[in-house]
Amino acid sequence: MGLVASVACLIVLGVGAMAVGWLVWRSRAWPLVHDAPLMHYVAWRIAQGAVPYRDVFDMNFPGVYVMHLFVVRVLGAGDVAWRVFDLGWLALTAGVIGVFVAPWGRLAAVGAGVMFALYHLAGGAWQAGQRDFLLCVFLVAGALGVTRWLESAAGARARGALLCGGLALGAAMTIKPHAIALAAALAMLVVLAAWRAGSIGAAGRARSGVAWRAGDGALASLGVFIAGVVTAPAAALAWLGAAGALPAWRAIVFDYLVPLYSRLGRGAGSSIYRPEAWIALGAGVVITLASVLAARRFGPRHAVAALGTLYGVVHFAAQGKGWEYHLYPLAAFAIVLLFAELEPALAHGRWPVAIPLALAVVAGGGMLAAKAANGSAAGWERAKAERVRRLTDELAARLSPGDTVQVLDTSGGGIHALLRLRVTEPTRFVYDFHFFHDTAHPVIRALRAELARGLAARPPRLIVLFEEGWPAGGYERVDAFVALRERLAGYDLVRPGPGYRIYAQRDRS
Repeated sequence: MGLVASVACLIVLGVGAMAVGWLVWRSRAWPLVHDAPLMHYVAWRIAQGAVPYRDVFDMNFPGVYVMHLFVVRVLGAGDVAWRVFDLGWLALTAGVIGVFVAPWGRLAAVGAGVMFALYHLAGGAWQAGQRDFLLCVFLVAGALGVTRWLESAAGARARGALLCGGLALGAAMTIKPHAIALAAALAMLVVLAAWRAGSIGAAGRARSGVAWRAGDGALASLGVFIAGVVTAPAAALAWLGAAGALPAWRAIVFDYLVPLYSRLGRGAGSSIYRPEAWIALGAGVVITLASVLAARRFGPRHAVAALGTLYGVVHFAAQGKGWEYHLYPLAAFAIVLLFAELEPALAHGRWPVAIPLALAVVAGGGMLAAKAANGSAAGWERAKAERVRRLTDELAARLSPGDTVQVLDTSGGGIHALLRLRVTEPTRFVYDFHFFHDTAHPVIRALRAELARGLAARPPRLIVLFEEGWPAGGYERVDAFVALRERLAGYDLVRPGPGYRIYAQRDRS
């Protein structure tokens, strides 16, 4: 790389690194907000002896609970603990991305890590610790393990890399089962590479100019990879089985999550967030792939990164909700490809490739930094955190030791208030949205009946009804739920809103 290009790269990376440091400092006061408190609450309940799924109705997979259990037990359940965990996980993810990119240049590796950090910090406080963000480190680590196997000579070290890649992808599946799609794609690549290595022989591989080196045969290599993939899911199932949670988990996944929840919210359509930055990232990916294909330098690392990018598209589209954090896997692998050709093109003076790639990096990083700078103050997140504080005080003033509170909410902050107060609910229902869709379906009718029975058997001291329903509806949503409406009629409205209503039991005398 020429002196001018090297200096320019160092300046850009230095500015980017300083921007990340400044944005991290600005984000130090981000509150614990939105989805994370819900998972904290579930983890706290499990730590108190509750059986997941059976005692707490939630659709997330066991790996999410394990991670939040670690945070709640080791670091705590407050804002600072969550900020420390989120930034630590960001550093780990950026580091793994940098390791993946490192063979294409040290500056590129640093740039990729910086770019991913900017992407995360641009999301704001509600993206901190989101499940799809947590997923990225396992996805990239899994892809890295397969890549190292592809690029290594046969032997125990290569098999170890393949096994580690499978272990990482299996861990990802315990957080979001969608990761099985990437594991399946990489498994096919493993079989293809092993078969190709056995078919063309060493001389043919040498003539090809690309080190598509595989292991000890297709079946043996696939067996090692699958053994790694199934380890974490098997451990999670063993944990659920030992806890007595398997029947409830099966019912939630196969009776509710797959047939009903997976369709919920799709009518609103999908939105691509931060479109300007995505134009830059997308352009960089296209330029990279076109360059390596035209020069016949499309190696195993490029192939795995391209599969990861394709998986990112599938990951976002398959969930169908259009939520911003579902784009995280796509962002991670797109950033890998964005930097795959930048330093090699600069080093060899391929300016038709180097210049547009550099422009894509500068434009994308600049737009992400500007978005992060505008969002670091945590505007609406701060307002939600203030609502939680206010609700916590109002509930504390009306509760006695041993009282329970039923919250009818999705992510408005009601469960977060219960977490702060260490108060449980009389039923296992953390959310209320599953009572108000597909109301003629037998599963929803059964859930409604279960809620009614639970409130009758263990009347809560307070019931908190949040105004905003999901995916639609306001306070009026309870009107069509006769048993719940009648239960509320037996309570006094002591806090009429806005945002939420608090209903209190009438004098027990």
